[in-house]
Order: sequence, then structure tokens, then C-alpha cells
Amino acid sequence: MTIKEQTIVTSSGSKILTKDKEIRIVGKLDEPLILILENVLSPAECDLLIDLAAARMQRAKIGSSHDVSEVRTSSSMFFEESENECVGQVEARAAELMNIPVSHAEPLQVLRYQPGEQYHPHFDYFTPGSNRNNRISTLIMYLNDVEEGGETYFPSLHFSVTPKKGSAVYFEYFYNDTRLNELTLHAGHPVAAGEKWVATQWMRRQRYR
Repeated sequence: MTIKEQTIVTSSGSKILTKDKEIRIVGKLDEPLILILENVLSPAECDLLIDLAAARMQRAKIGSSHDVSEVRTSSSMFFEESENECVGQVEARAAELMNIPVSHAEPLQVLRYQPGEQYHPHFDYFTPGSNRNNRISTLIMYLNDVEEGGETYFPSLHFSVTPKKGSAVYFEYFYNDTRLNELTLHAGHPVAAGEKWVATQWMRRQRYR
């Protein structure tokens, strides 16, 4: 019998309470822990993050090498740490939800996917040994409703999440069992109609800021 590994996020019942939000858990996988969450961002916060990011978007890059690649065809930008009141509030809420100090957080990233744009299957963590302060968890927050397509898909689990404004998907990959980490392989399906906006928060094992 295998012993269940400890998770980072502690959730009881169908809710996670932060200082300023009651976040609803509407879907869950246990190993690896994947949570589908509602009421993570308010509609006003979603709209403001899009407005703040829109003029600063550039072709997205991947990995520690920061290369442009056909693996990821969206555009993106990063906010400065607690750049304004809205960003600081979202960072603090994400850190509380993810149960990791905000000092371990990478800068908040906003991405835009237009029709046909996608992110092929990938891991969010870095190759073992390539980065001593590796990522351990991800929170993808959906900033708008997508007309068609744009699901976040976990191919090894045959599991997908449909974008919904203000909702999010959380997953973690810090396990000693590397098989569990590998199950977090995920992709952003192509947007078929409309566009998709997301804000992503990554957490590191050790202090990052």
C-alpha cells in the first residue's frame, strides 16, 4: 500500500477562506492535488488586470532560457512586485490560497491567447538539477469567459478545465514521487473563437523576492 503524500494546500470541505474572499472548491483531484476554484477574483479585478496589462503585451517566451518558441504562441507580460493596489491584493490572496509566503512568488504574469494560439503540453517545474530554487505550485486565474476553446488540459489525466471569468485552477508538483509530478503535464488548448486572458502565479520552493 502506498502512503498518500502530503499536499501544500490545506482545504476542508468545499471552501478556502482567505482574509478577503470565500473561495469555492468546485472540482478536485487528490494526487497530484488539482483544485478547480470559483470566486478567486472579482469581475472588477479581472477587468482591471486586463486593462493594466493590455498595452504591455509581448510575444510569450518559455523556460529559464526565455526563448520564443512555437510551443507557446500567446503574448504575455509581468507585473512588478506589488506594482499597484490591485496587483498587491491579488498576490497576497494567491499566496494565502496557495499556502506559501508571498516572498516565494514569482512576478504575476498575464497572458492573452487569440484565435489559434495555444500552449503545447509542458511542465511548469524546471528540469531537476537545472534550478536549485524550483517551482512547486501554479495558480492559473481566468480573467474572461472564452467564446470557444482555450481549456487547460492535463493529457496524462484526461482532465480539462474550461475558462470561466474569476475562476482558477490550482495544481502542485513538489512531491517526492516523481510520477505524481509528471502527471501535472498540461497544455492550453487553442482558442477557437474570441480570446482568452489569464493571470498566472507560480511559487518557488525557497524565497524568490
